[in-house]
Amino acid sequence: MLLQLAWKNIWRNKKRSAIIILALAFGLWGGLFSDAVMMGMTESSVETAINGDLGHIQIHKPGYSDEYDVKNYIPDGLQILNNLQKNSAVQAASGRMLIQGIASSPTSSFAIQIMALVPGDERRVTNIANKIIEGSYFDSDKRNPAVIGKKLADRLGLKLHSKFVLSFQDLRGDINYIACRVAGIFKSASAQFDESRVFIEQTDLTRILGLNAPLLHEITIRVKHSDMIPPVLKELKGNYTNLEIQSWNEIAPEMAFLKDTMLVYSYLFVFIILLALLFGITNTMLMSVVDRVREFGVLIAVGMKKSRLFKLIILETVLLSLTGGILGIIIGFSTIAVFAKTGIDLSIVAKSMESFGAETLLFPTLPPEMYLILPLMILVVANMAAIFPALKATRLLPSEAIRSF
Repeated sequence: MLLQLAWKNIWRNKKRSAIIILALAFGLWGGLFSDAVMMGMTESSVETAINGDLGHIQIHKPGYSDEYDVKNYIPDGLQILNNLQKNSAVQAASGRMLIQGIASSPTSSFAIQIMALVPGDERRVTNIANKIIEGSYFDSDKRNPAVIGKKLADRLGLKLHSKFVLSFQDLRGDINYIACRVAGIFKSASAQFDESRVFIEQTDLTRILGLNAPLLHEITIRVKHSDMIPPVLKELKGNYTNLEIQSWNEIAPEMAFLKDTMLVYSYLFVFIILLALLFGITNTMLMSVVDRVREFGVLIAVGMKKSRLFKLIILETVLLSLTGGILGIIIGFSTIAVFAKTGIDLSIVAKSMESFGAETLLFPTLPPEMYLILPLMILVVANMAAIFPALKATRLLPSEAIRSF
């Protein structure tokens, strides 16, 4: 009965209730959509890094990441790669030869990382092949083909089919050179990645170094689903105790930190919006109490317990807040669901997005659990907003309330 009475009391002043409900709804909608955009940008940055060269898991010889020495190759790397490609939990694995070097053109030179790979394997681990804007991804019959980023091509003044020279240190410490021809130019979401990598075929680098077989410095793994990363990581660490095996968030802790921080920020941002709306809810309920002082005085005079009156005001506030909150959640969820399919084109700020490492087509997203936690946050704020008006109502003296109003 108290619940029905509280619901009817909300609509005694329809205009006032409608205003606060709409304020709650649109405030939450704005907060949720803003959070979804920021989360989508963060997810895009993480996916760009994973799809660019990180993969889900990487294997190195211990100490490689400290010095990036060409001699720190993985013992029995080809055998390990072969075993991984047969693992049922692994979607794809690619072995890479990594060498720090310098790319030189007739006009300029720049320090880069040479990544010698098997194109067929790399296609299944990263998406660089899908980012080609000129030429092809090693579909060339030219000698020593190379695939470079658009940013590096502009820096070195290179175009499709242009020649340039890579210089690097071999296993003996001597400086080697390889003349390459630009077979393809790619453009990813990360400008830093685009200007710091040169991809060549593994067979070409193996030949230049005078080796019989490739010496792998890195094995990059993509699992079938991101939820499988922890068990696969645990299995590999148990099988290869003499190697350094890391997940993407261990290799790039700043990306993992950004993702976790953005999740905390999304909850905090919505809670701040609710706290700002709290004053509006409190004001609305105070006005409601002032308008009904005589009514409350009569109710107390005829025997209504003050604790019951307190509960009535709390219920009215909670119902008012939940109505606006749930409406805002529905609008927010619907808007995010639409743009999660169509995307938001941010090509007008493409340079800023590249510096952030995110795609220009942004897909907003929110963790599903947020839609479950948000009603609880609304309940907390509603109870906070109701305390002062409810206390004011219970402190009324029936004789004064009936006589004064």
